[in-house]
Amino acid sequence: MDKPELVDLTEKQKKARRWRSIAIGLALAGLVVIFYVATLAKFGPAILNRSF
Repeated sequence: MDKPELVDLTEKQKKARRWRSIAIGLALAGLVVIFYVATLAKFGPAILNRSF
């Protein structure tokens, strides 16, 4: 079986990839915060009431 060809990235491409990864991570973290805040806003104080 043939080995796949590997591409050597330039420093500019590596830097762009790093910043893109950071941006995706921050976007995901922001979504988590938005969903958390939306959940708290939806349930409000009732989220602490655990009467079964």
